[in-house]
Amino acid sequence: MALMFLNGGAMRGGPLHHLLDGAPLVAETATAPKYRFYSVGDRCPGLAPVAHGGAAIEGELYDIPMDVLRDRLMPAEPPELELGVIELADGTSSFAMLLRRPCTSHAELYDITESGSWKAYMDMDVHPDAGVEARTDARTDARTDARPAARTDREKTS
Repeated sequence: MALMFLNGGAMRGGPLHHLLDGAPLVAETATAPKYRFYSVGDRCPGLAPVAHGGAAIEGELYDIPMDVLRDRLMPAEPPELELGVIELADGTSSFAMLLRRPCTSHAELYDITESGSWKAYMDMDVHPDAGVEARTDARTDARTDARPAARTDREKTS
């Protein structure tokens, strides 16, 4: 069994919750305030660790059997995300899906940290459009190590 922090479609009531195959909910919780939170093209959320300017993001903690994680949950994750370890609000660690570095997708990243949760963001009447003010260069907000950064819009090709 593995503790897994979920903050998107696999949470209770979400379209991917059935993939948990009955894994027990341990707690409603939040991350430590060390993350920025992004909408990946309004398809899924992505956490990104930051050295400064992070916030606590709400989610659910599950005790997931490793075979369910391997065979059901991981294959359903989008290519923009990767498995990582995060710090929870109580200082403990958990698996979670993080924004992949470098970002290999052409999907727009919208910083939705202020919403505090994917559900709160999805309940908003208006989502960011592709305007310049809504775009976020994840390199400046999420990069905390020497890994290559995401490409900017100017560098993306069609």
